[in-house]
Amino acid sequence: MDLRTETADDLRISVLSSGSTGNVCYIESPNEKIMIDAGLSGKKIEKLMGNINRSMEDVNALLVTHEHSDHRQAVGILARRYEQLNVFANQGTWDAMDSKIGKVDLAQKHLFAPDTVQTFGDIDVESFSVSHDAAEPQFYAVHYHGKTFVILTDTGYVSEHIEGVIANADAYLLECNHDVEMLRMGEYSWPLKQRILGDKGHLSNEEGADALMDVLGNRTKKIYLGHRSLHNNMQSLCHLTVASMMENRDFGVGHDFQLIDTNPEEATPLVAL
Repeated sequence: MDLRTETADDLRISVLSSGSTGNVCYIESPNEKIMIDAGLSGKKIEKLMGNINRSMEDVNALLVTHEHSDHRQAVGILARRYEQLNVFANQGTWDAMDSKIGKVDLAQKHLFAPDTVQTFGDIDVESFSVSHDAAEPQFYAVHYHGKTFVILTDTGYVSEHIEGVIANADAYLLECNHDVEMLRMGEYSWPLKQRILGDKGHLSNEEGADALMDVLGNRTKKIYLGHRSLHNNMQSLCHLTVASMMENRDFGVGHDFQLIDTNPEEATPLVAL
């Protein structure tokens, strides 16, 4: 494991919330503070920020991945409450969520096209398109001084193109949404089950593990298991499935890198990459 001492120049991350009920990520460098998605109430996000000793008043940019409620619920609320907050999304996402988030000042609304790079202070963020049943879904790779943090959830599969974009990052937040048998035996309607299992749905525990084994490299030290379904998965099952699959392929779980569980109600510690 990487035991180096943290310094003031580090990129720091906290997964404030990840799951089928809400998703929020906080990322900071010495000069910039950004958030990716705001899928909880404004009050909950403010509370979770306080739990890591940070404030929304210092966040400069909010990047939205797509218009589903568990990713954009508080976008409008936060924009109206914090005038310094600039909101970024691609055109399809803006068109799909505009009527759902209430009024946002035009000066705070910005475009972030798919498969492009934008700079926020000393942080570069790369967007990439994914396969999901939203208007124009995209996720992000955050780059800072040779360090990369990748967020990838809400996709039915991981293409070779995406694998090339996100390979060998220092940290990943990657989707492990459901256990296939729990989903098949559960109470969801058959059309909803088909949607989740389809190419525009969500990655299962096994699919998440497969994707990770295709992309992680010698730089990778932290893997956050994200977007877990409350109805079709369990934290222990998710962790055990991913760890077992990776160990069976001789990946150094717990030695070369950490597998970190996430929670929709509890922020992970703010840590340096």
